[in-house]
Amino acid sequence: MIRTVLRSVGAAAVIAVSSLAAMSQVVALDTARMDRSVSPCGDFYQFVNGEWLRSTQIPASEARWGTFNILAENNNQILKDVLEAASTARTRKGSDAQLIGDFYATCMDEAAIENAGTKPLDPIFRRINSMRTKADVQRVIAELHNNGIPAVFGFGAGPDLKDSNAVIVNAGQGGISLPNREYYDKKDAKSIETRRKFIEHMANMFKLLGDDEATAKANANTVMLMQTQLAAASQTPIELRNPDNRYNLVGLQGAQKTMPDFAWAAYMSARGIAPAKNLNLPGAKFFEEANAMMRDVPVSDWKTYFRWMTINSAAPTLSKAFRDENFEFFGRYLSGQQEQQPRWKTCVQAVNGNLGEALGMEYANRAFKPEAKARMNELIDNLMAAMKVRIDNLEWMSPATKAEAQKKLSTFKRKIGYPDVLRGYKGLTIDRSSYAANVQRSNKFQLRRNFDDLGKPRDKARWGFTPPTVNASYSPVNNEITFPAGILQPPFFNFDADDAINYGAIGGVIGHEITHGLDDQGSRFDAEGNLKMWWTAEDRAKFEERAACVVKQWDNYEVQPGLFMQGKLALGENIGDFAGLSVAYDAYMRSLEGKPRPADIDGFTPEQRFFLGWGQIWAGKYTPEAERRQVQTGPHSLPKWRVNGPLSNMPQFRQAFGCKQGDAMVRDNACSIW
Repeated sequence: MIRTVLRSVGAAAVIAVSSLAAMSQVVALDTARMDRSVSPCGDFYQFVNGEWLRSTQIPASEARWGTFNILAENNNQILKDVLEAASTARTRKGSDAQLIGDFYATCMDEAAIENAGTKPLDPIFRRINSMRTKADVQRVIAELHNNGIPAVFGFGAGPDLKDSNAVIVNAGQGGISLPNREYYDKKDAKSIETRRKFIEHMANMFKLLGDDEATAKANANTVMLMQTQLAAASQTPIELRNPDNRYNLVGLQGAQKTMPDFAWAAYMSARGIAPAKNLNLPGAKFFEEANAMMRDVPVSDWKTYFRWMTINSAAPTLSKAFRDENFEFFGRYLSGQQEQQPRWKTCVQAVNGNLGEALGMEYANRAFKPEAKARMNELIDNLMAAMKVRIDNLEWMSPATKAEAQKKLSTFKRKIGYPDVLRGYKGLTIDRSSYAANVQRSNKFQLRRNFDDLGKPRDKARWGFTPPTVNASYSPVNNEITFPAGILQPPFFNFDADDAINYGAIGGVIGHEITHGLDDQGSRFDAEGNLKMWWTAEDRAKFEERAACVVKQWDNYEVQPGLFMQGKLALGENIGDFAGLSVAYDAYMRSLEGKPRPADIDGFTPEQRFFLGWGQIWAGKYTPEAERRQVQTGPHSLPKWRVNGPLSNMPQFRQAFGCKQGDAMVRDNACSIW
């Protein structure tokens, strides 16, 4: 499904790690974590976090560990208490407490899960096995989609990118199991090894389903061939950054012309919706290839492919043998985790993923301080004012484009803490009979609710995050910034910290999200959230020239021997860090006007503490496997370059620490955008 672009400050950190004793971080700046043997002008990230990096080990159950994970662990402990209480309490059927309590209880009942084996999937497998014709294949695609199982392509209701108040049907590339197209076609040794390991993993899963070894291997090769065909026709992550590549509004007739061998009207009927008058079908090459496969691939191969997509999707909800095999490839091999998380953490995350509103409000009631919202609004106001001044002072932008940029900035909306209006879960049945059945019903409920939005004005009050999420975001189709309760705590947001630290930490995050509205993607959407070019051609060319400087800078960062950051993939996030931090610094300086200069603390000036606040929130370590995966798939830079990259362009940083030309943290050809 083509999803709403949600530009976030960091990879969503709902993964829990380590023990609470090692994570308490109440002081505004822990100088013991620093490495003062390193010059801040040589490697600021190491200067701020060096001792922490030296003494910290990534827990065996994790692929990465850092500030985001520390906060997620604290949040998970709160959520665990909520769920354990709900699972043992006598509650009214249909209440939030009953839903989250029963869901958690069935997830924790490993004996029942073990006893069930793959029985919850038997109806789906019988339907797959009964296929005889190409029409049957198409009916099963719809049935799998109705059960939340991905196959061939994505399909769902979502915003019209050029009419942000409308909800339309969106379809998009899909049907693969590795992270993206490049995993299927790159020819380097690691990619070749990954494909071999993936085929071995699929064969192991087929054997768990009862296939003999020869059949399992043949089936794995069949799936690999079909997924490779789909991947080869897919757009790359960098291509998908261009919103024009995600938009192609056609009617049913147009969709049928692109995929003449697929009965779109029958598919939509099977999905429970009327034939769509407006259908977003981007990536014609992908759907043309999918059409050829509908025509040419034997039904027997489709059976094999559907069996794989079903078992791969359901594996985390099944018995230990399937969970273990799933972990061996996706957890251990692709991410570098050495062991699986404790069951309770897996179940906390499962409840948060399926019933996040109900669970999240319990979290907010316990952990979110109302005064945090007021303070956040004050900070946002200050950063908005600073951004307005920066736009006015841009030498390279014409008055016409400045006026449009200011119009967009003035209409920014904000969401802080948790939703004001709750959707609830009326009509969803969760009970103690089966964990897999609860997941299936939850999937169907969410899919049905998604389609219920068709033909109605889009509800822009909806949240894309659950309240405990440690993240923040900007949505271009809503023109809004979101800060869940989960991130509004130290070290991001500390009531006991001086303003310098808070402006450098949460202020930098706020600035990051504000400037997403004006990064390479967000700047393509207007004040109403519509995909529209509001720039003059000359101004856009100047923007692209400045963005190219940022791309070139990050392309030169070598993560591992021969593995470099992808400047184009991470462009929006890097612009967000660089421009957002500049805006936050301006806002902090404005907050000091007319006041006595703050005293130095811990031997650092206010200006220095601003940058120290930014540097400490990005402390993090990755396994080598997770580093590689982040570079290949993630739009966010790795922690070291989220700190050193933007600061090396900033004259404010250079002045604060007395850095000189020739120092590593002073770029000869510094980039400048906003």
